[in-house]
Amino acid sequence: MSAARDAWRLPATALAEAVRSGGLAVEAAVESGWAGPAAQWEADVRAVVHRDDSARAAGAAAARRLPAEAPLRGVPVLVKDNLCTTDFPTTCASRVLAGYRPPYDATVIRRLRAAGAVVVGKGNMDEFAMGSSTEFSCYGPTRNPFDLERVPGGSSGGPAAAVAYGLCPLALGSDTGGSVRQPAAFCGVFGLKPTYGRLSRYGLVAFGSSLDQVGIFARHAGDAAAAYAALAGPDPCDATTRLSPVPDVARWEHGVQGLRFGWPANLWREGVEREVVAGLEAAAAALERAGATRVPFDFLPGEYAVATYYLVATAEASSNLARFDGVRYGFRHEDSPDVRALYTRTRSQGFGPEVQRRILLGTYALSAGYYDAYYLTAQRARTRIRREYQAAFARCDLMMMPAAPTLAFRLGEKLEDPLAMYLSDIFTIGANLAGIPGLTVPMGLAAADGRPALPRAVQLLGPDDAEPVLLAAGRALEVRGEVARLEARHETEVAWPTKR
Repeated sequence: MSAARDAWRLPATALAEAVRSGGLAVEAAVESGWAGPAAQWEADVRAVVHRDDSARAAGAAAARRLPAEAPLRGVPVLVKDNLCTTDFPTTCASRVLAGYRPPYDATVIRRLRAAGAVVVGKGNMDEFAMGSSTEFSCYGPTRNPFDLERVPGGSSGGPAAAVAYGLCPLALGSDTGGSVRQPAAFCGVFGLKPTYGRLSRYGLVAFGSSLDQVGIFARHAGDAAAAYAALAGPDPCDATTRLSPVPDVARWEHGVQGLRFGWPANLWREGVEREVVAGLEAAAAALERAGATRVPFDFLPGEYAVATYYLVATAEASSNLARFDGVRYGFRHEDSPDVRALYTRTRSQGFGPEVQRRILLGTYALSAGYYDAYYLTAQRARTRIRREYQAAFARCDLMMMPAAPTLAFRLGEKLEDPLAMYLSDIFTIGANLAGIPGLTVPMGLAAADGRPALPRAVQLLGPDDAEPVLLAAGRALEVRGEVARLEARHETEVAWPTKR
């Protein structure tokens, strides 16, 4: 078996070490995923929307010139199509930005490149990150590699699916209401949403500015820690980044002895699939084996967060998306007799149905006569939700709950029922409203009711800057509570999808 041919199976940290030691060329590391799993999966999964072989080769050449100690040197990374890149288009999976190529890199992209990583393409997404299934894309849907008739989650479904089938060991997405953590759960990979303000939003096309956060997909807890360490930190281009020291995630493999994890079982007494609940029980048992303590309590039901989120997020979206009018960049309707017609026809034809729905909802919530009744009330509710989380974390170090109420659902199953689609994020939305970090941890595969085995996962939430604790707990779950295997060299083989 060729080491270069099978390099795509390696964790990102092991891949970077192979490049550093001279055992693997940068180009071989970058191309392994394309030559192997992508050749088998990509035509069916459709995780990638912008691919450029020459740009990828140029990125590999730039990484080769970096010092050998660059922490992610040679690691291929797929990034969501709403992160600005100079060498690939950035279209947000929308016709209104067709062909747009930014003149600058997002801050997280610059930091990725400085760490030696190579951007290998742009991943599919729901248009402007509005969706939970990656079905609202002008490029068509991405499919879940574990069952091609099911969704990969959303809105960052393309990057999640690419990591799941082996194209790359790391990917970047954005998380406004669970858009990293929910697809990570559906695709069986780690999904980290950092504390709001820890990763710069400069160069991330805005959806809800007070909610958006760049997030990380990985196959191993240590890889998520390495990417976070490379990307986190203040940015003079983003006034919302935190100026305090970045939490040290280097102790991600040091265990969870003495940790208290909250167990709000009232949240999954009804409306949650039994396979998801079984995953929670298995995860709790694993943490207890590793030395943690379960702390049961009741917590605020997610319905309050959903109602609050869809007022705050749509209001911010209606403001942020006003700039896409056909005048500055992207799609422009050519048959418009005046400026009003240009705006109306460009936006009507450039935006898809879900984006138009949310713009209308947000504009209504901000309109004269309704601002106090809707938007202001939602902001008060948001303050209450954050206080509920603060009170919970006074009793525990982190909370465990589902990342989604179901396993991956079928393509088209919820397209005609927006409310059912919105409720897919019922367990993830609260973290964005509160600005706290969250981590999805895969818990193997579950088969039931005659359907194929699908990934199941749990979600861990912590207070501000709790990324070190979340990653340590994620590592303990990765090795299923076996303390002797916590060290980095004891990597767990991931559950790879198989062709049917």
